[in-house]
Amino acid sequence: TTLIHLVQGLGADSKNLYPFLLPVIQLSTDVSQPPHVYLLEDGLELWLVTLENSPCVTPELLRIFQNMSPLLELSSENLRTCFKIINGYIFLSSTEFLQTYAVGLCQSFCELLKEITTEGQVQVLKVVENALKVNPVLGPQMFQPILPCVFRGIIEGERYPVVMSTYLGVMGRVLLQNTSFFSSLLNEMAHKFNQEMDQLLGNMIEMWVDRMDNITQPERRKLSALALLSLLPSDNSVIQDKFCGIINISVEGLHDVMTEDPETGTYKDCMLMSHLEEPKVTEDEEPPTEQDKRKKMLALKDPVHTVSLQQFIYEKLKAQQELLGEQGFQSLMETVDTEIVTQLQEFLQG
Repeated sequence: TTLIHLVQGLGADSKNLYPFLLPVIQLSTDVSQPPHVYLLEDGLELWLVTLENSPCVTPELLRIFQNMSPLLELSSENLRTCFKIINGYIFLSSTEFLQTYAVGLCQSFCELLKEITTEGQVQVLKVVENALKVNPVLGPQMFQPILPCVFRGIIEGERYPVVMSTYLGVMGRVLLQNTSFFSSLLNEMAHKFNQEMDQLLGNMIEMWVDRMDNITQPERRKLSALALLSLLPSDNSVIQDKFCGIINISVEGLHDVMTEDPETGTYKDCMLMSHLEEPKVTEDEEPPTEQDKRKKMLALKDPVHTVSLQQFIYEKLKAQQELLGEQGFQSLMETVDTEIVTQLQEFLQG
């Protein structure tokens, strides 16, 4: 407990304590060592705080992660802290971490997902979602074995809203940030379901539109709109068939993120972030940890915070119009409810 306070107080400088600190974490979280019975809970807490305050990954810090697999098998009340630790590593050094441990982690997760509570499933999926967010190229490859179960969950209309919301968050990341991977996943699932790829994609979009209300986080709602819009422009009849649903979700997304500027009467996307915003820390607040800073840097690269939804919709519709010609585009727009079209026009003015 003293060490936890010490690390929190020293922040990034706690790295100087590693020669002493890391063996303590190593011993107290190693389930093959008898003392872990007494030390595990505090040891995990110390491990988490150490990661949150770590300025950079060291080989020793990476090596301790070998203790994690047996801890996940215990699936005890400490599981929540374990997930936080895994996320800590993903934010700290996603490439090295995933290359070293993702295969084993994926196996542990696949086992866990079979027997864990709904809340536990959400925690596992959030780790995957973070990995995809931090590392759009490596993330999907490393967690490839879990993605078919996510896809199946969406198609079959997972009945728990929180789980469904997380499924859509994971799939939104893949669709928006790694299109080629999404295509190969769709292909693989089409074989499994013994269906045409287009038909399967159509079912997925339909379920997505249908279950949009399951998603409560504004970030994930915007992500869904961006992800589905990224399927445009398209001359694929299935995507055109679902065009109305994609526009509905996009307009819902606009309602979520657009705030009106009272002076100019124009709308702007309130989720866009710029480098300039330095949060003011009042005296009562804790200063940001190294991990808070990493998350901030990550947000500055995240499409949810860098792409204007308004602009994105405009560009996608313009491209669709160019692809189909004026008449084809008009008949496509006619499939959308007139009230929705009016709202869309209001948002896109200027």
